[in-house]
Amino acid sequence: MRAGLRALTSRGRSFLASGIAALLMAVFLGENDLFRIGVLVAALPLLAALVVARTRYRLSCARRLDPPRAEVGGEATVTLRLENVTRLPTGLLLIEDTVPYALGVRPRFVLDRVEPRGVREIDYRVRSDLRGRYTIGPLSIRIADPFGLVELTRSFTISDTLVVTPHVAALPHVRLSGEWTGGGDSRTRSVAAAGDDDVAPREYRQGDDLRRVHWRSTARHGELMVRREEQQWQSRGALLLDTRRHAHRGEGPRSSFEVAVSAAASIGVHLAHEGLGLRLVTDQGAEHLTDTGLSYSLLDTLAVVRHSPARSLEMGVSALRQGGGDGLIVAVLGSLDAEEARELARLRHSGITGVAVLLDVSTWDGGDPAAEEDYQAAQTVLAGYGWRIVRLPAGTSIASVWQDAAGRGGRFVLNPAGGAA
Repeated sequence: MRAGLRALTSRGRSFLASGIAALLMAVFLGENDLFRIGVLVAALPLLAALVVARTRYRLSCARRLDPPRAEVGGEATVTLRLENVTRLPTGLLLIEDTVPYALGVRPRFVLDRVEPRGVREIDYRVRSDLRGRYTIGPLSIRIADPFGLVELTRSFTISDTLVVTPHVAALPHVRLSGEWTGGGDSRTRSVAAAGDDDVAPREYRQGDDLRRVHWRSTARHGELMVRREEQQWQSRGALLLDTRRHAHRGEGPRSSFEVAVSAAASIGVHLAHEGLGLRLVTDQGAEHLTDTGLSYSLLDTLAVVRHSPARSLEMGVSALRQGGGDGLIVAVLGSLDAEEARELARLRHSGITGVAVLLDVSTWDGGDPAAEEDYQAAQTVLAGYGWRIVRLPAGTSIASVWQDAAGRGGRFVLNPAGGAA
């Protein structure tokens, strides 16, 4: 009963106050009819509170997100499934799901009645223009009487997470040269490119393709010998993202920082789909990515990346140097001076391809001379060490300038098989 009184709505409190006032006036004036009216008006919210407080609904709730990852600006559908697990029908139910402000207003629904063992499914959509990991839930249910005098709230405990990932642009295929390494320290060795004398054959096994029979070894050993399968190697690379606050300009979704994050996501997903074993590094050091579902792991990490207070790229450069074995380094950079560019540029040597995506932050600053000077200095230093430069000004998509990463020539080509051609 105490819980029911606390759940009185404004209308219920007004009824109770009016009933009490009518009772006092009836006693003072000696009006029996007014006394009866006062009893009725005061008793109505009390009876409603008693009925609602004694209501024992048993409901189960499940929530489904489709998809569980949504790109910035994209929509996701949330499906709520409510089941009445008792043998009694429910009354009026007011349903409200907890949604962060960035995903929109809280959705509210009214269910008039759910029959015994009945199931109701409710859909609503959420959308966000900001990256992040958002918790949806818990679901709250308000039980109300037919007159709207009492509302009692009950909440479930379950919640789900929606990941809003950066925008990923489809990039054109370009030639990227460099050294390719496998699971160990060995270099790639293509059987197709080797001479017959260099092939290491093995004995024929049932099911082997006869086109792979090595006749010279067969004659030498007196039994059918076939060429070994080409060893599958996976190329390795590193992606550096500059998250330093002072290196970027602008605020909101169109800031240089958000453009850098989107560019890193686009490049990372593109290279991962072409078979590159990728690792992510920021100015704070190396980020952990799972080996399985590399694209999803990368996007989940970039969804929550934030500005860092660092003033230099020292930790990021150190993490790149300690990792080793990278045949390709792609750096997505904000503003950096000549000395910072020189420290990064020294990572590239023979057998490693370096691609620098330089955000021209002066175009976010309205033509700041200092930022333009830093850009020119960094570009000169990196190009001098053999890095390929991709200029990314404000209002330009990474897809439209990614061709500049091809540079000139190239010995190896990224391909979906993860090999070299």
